[in-house]
Amino acid sequence: MNNTKPNGKIAFITGANRGIGLETARGLGKLGVTVLLGSRDPTKGEKAAAELRRDGVAQVETVEFEVLKREDHRHLAKMLEKRFGRLDILVNNAGIQRESAEFAAPEGFNDTSTVSEAALRETFDTNFFAVIALTQALLPLIRHSPAGRIVNLSSILGSLTLHADPASPIYKAKAFAYDASKTAINAFTVHLAAELRNTPIKVNAAHPGWVKTALGGSGAPLEVSEGGKTSVQLATLAADGPTGGYFHLGQSLPW
Repeated sequence: MNNTKPNGKIAFITGANRGIGLETARGLGKLGVTVLLGSRDPTKGEKAAAELRRDGVAQVETVEFEVLKREDHRHLAKMLEKRFGRLDILVNNAGIQRESAEFAAPEGFNDTSTVSEAALRETFDTNFFAVIALTQALLPLIRHSPAGRIVNLSSILGSLTLHADPASPIYKAKAFAYDASKTAINAFTVHLAAELRNTPIKVNAAHPGWVKTALGGSGAPLEVSEGGKTSVQLATLAADGPTGGYFHLGQSLPW
């Protein structure tokens, strides 16, 4: 039975038909947010939306969306403007890691000297440039929200402080293309938050944790149900909440 009452907020989540994106949608939907699931495959998106409805999410629908297609960005902005006149929450969740099997290497790895330019460009196109382009396209609508929230999915692997510390738990895990793209997302988060500091909009970076997803692999310690919690927290911050930060479950991470 569906008892969730809509609270009037509108959220768009990229890569939302599975994994962390889907769990973020579930968490926001159960709070009464109207959730638009961005999905490259509309069939998979509709399947995810149906799952959420069965789980009690009142307002959810699928938007066919490819983060690499700028025409999809423009179409989305026009649709949101026409239907809602604003966007309250943007979760930049979609991302890629080309060699996810590396994360299972117990002895660690470092591909910096061998990573190809093609791998760097492919990773940055999705994890960095597409995030900036979409955020810029939707920012005029987020400005119309009384409490806009932008959540950029980062990773603890984007922390330069931890990568430089031989005693840190991530020191031996250095997939350069992925890690650097998340470091760049952290920089974007800090810069955009500073630009918007005198507005109601809050911009933060989220480390979801190492989660059992297609990206994280089966060896990850966290269940997929845990993966959306940080994004949901940051998407629903109160007016006195932080901006320009880097968080996991309410705890600040070192840049």
